[in-house]
Amino acid sequence: MALTPSTVPEVKKEAGENAPALSDDELVSMSVRELNQHLRGLSKEEVTRLKQRRRTLKNRGYAASCRIKRVTQKEELERQRVELQREVETLARENSSMRLELDALRAKYDALQTFARTVAARGPVAPSKVAATSVITIVKSAELAAPSVPFSAAS
Repeated sequence: MALTPSTVPEVKKEAGENAPALSDDELVSMSVRELNQHLRGLSKEEVTRLKQRRRTLKNRGYAASCRIKRVTQKEELERQRVELQREVETLARENSSMRLELDALRAKYDALQTFARTVAARGPVAPSKVAATSVITIVKSAELAAPSVPFSAAS
């Protein structure tokens, strides 16, 4: 029995010799079932080579996605760090401002206590005299007595 030219390409195609070459994208994107269908009839070495090529390409893809994820995560963490650093600086400024305000309030309190002691030491005072004395006068007199205390009359 002689082989006719029309039967030879069919046999070769079944044997995989004339099977269309797969691009890298096709090889990576096809399912295992599709790959196995495509590999039918190929030699064992060819099947091993294609499967190894597919595994290599898939690993490259996984590595690339991991790199992208790592860079994205690093950028996000850096953004959060800068945001938190700004927040810490803002809170530090607020803290400093509140400390100054607290110091001023302590100075006023001390001045009022000093005034109350001096009034108590003098004895009973007519109500009209006490009402005419303002807190600013008390604080100003305390400033003159203790110039080392930082204080502003505006606060």
